[in-house]
Amino acid sequence: MLRRALSNLLSNAMRYTAAVQTVSVSLEASSHDKVLIRITNPSAAVSPEHLPKLFDRFYRADPSRQHKGDGAGLGLAIVKSIIEAHEGSISANWADGQMRFTLELPSAAGA
Repeated sequence: MLRRALSNLLSNAMRYTAAVQTVSVSLEASSHDKVLIRITNPSAAVSPEHLPKLFDRFYRADPSRQHKGDGAGLGLAIVKSIIEAHEGSISANWADGQMRFTLELPSAAGA
């Protein structure tokens, strides 16, 4: 399930990143036996009011992104469900031309 969540996030990041730009993934241990995974990609601006809604089923911050074959708008809702099923959390933020998804999961040591 976690593999599916990461795959969905990486697929989205690659879909919205130009061929000459980079998607980055970082992993770090945090305090309280947690692991942070961050997926960052160049992105057009996303208004702060849209960020919490990105995880809602069928929500699209930019309706013009609805193209044939683009999916049903369920990917991020599925990701959130998977992460929460593993007692984790996910957040999204946009700053300085970069979209970042941060996952916080219990570490093996804390499990």
